[in-house]
Amino acid sequence: MGAGRAPDLKQTRAWIAQARAGDSAAMEALAEAHARLVASVAKRFIGRGAEYEDLYQVGCVGLVKAIKRFDLNFDVQFSTYAVPLIMGEIKRFLRDDGQVKVSRGLKENAQKLRLLEQRLASEWGRNPTIAELASESGMDQGDVILALDAARPVASLDEEQELGKDGQSQARIDRIADERADGEHTVDRIWLQELLEQLEPRERKLIFLRYFEEKTQAETGLILGVSQVQVSRMEGRILRKMRLADSG
Repeated sequence: MGAGRAPDLKQTRAWIAQARAGDSAAMEALAEAHARLVASVAKRFIGRGAEYEDLYQVGCVGLVKAIKRFDLNFDVQFSTYAVPLIMGEIKRFLRDDGQVKVSRGLKENAQKLRLLEQRLASEWGRNPTIAELASESGMDQGDVILALDAARPVASLDEEQELGKDGQSQARIDRIADERADGEHTVDRIWLQELLEQLEPRERKLIFLRYFEEKTQAETGLILGVSQVQVSRMEGRILRKMRLADSG
């Protein structure tokens, strides 16, 4: 399937179950359907010493881990579960300064798989599947997908893509603009939740009153039992704390 809108929860759970049973098509469908989510998380870490392509590749590792670990009995969206794992994988990557090692490993795997794919295609008279590449190479199917994705050429943003049964198409760049908000909204919400959880209860209440209920500083002060000046000082300190956590 194309990188269209994210599948519903029922479809996602079905794919996860199939992927764990060794269905390579289901694993590919999951990776493709959540590519925008990985991209949205990766963009959060641009400018911290690693190239976006490396951040995206490491984020894909987190996505595969989420697919393998997600409890199908969880009463949550898969994306809600996956985002912290994707973030964690990227943060670990940056903290350990592992971008050269990870990137090199993916590139080496991609090169081996390309050669293997060419040999098998020549011997079998057809292109091998992901499962067959994994079996012949001794690699995990998830690792095969990540390596092949890392080696995939970047598509032209002007490329026309077919949409729906009516055959209408639009340029990839237009489609990205239409769809990007879905993944970024999920990331923003979970990112904010992660930051808020690092605050003290009183600090969280102040931010909730000011930015979720849109109370003025004076109204917030009345609820918290402090002056407007104290709210202003507290708010400034809390926002600095959140920005520091965001950049850390």
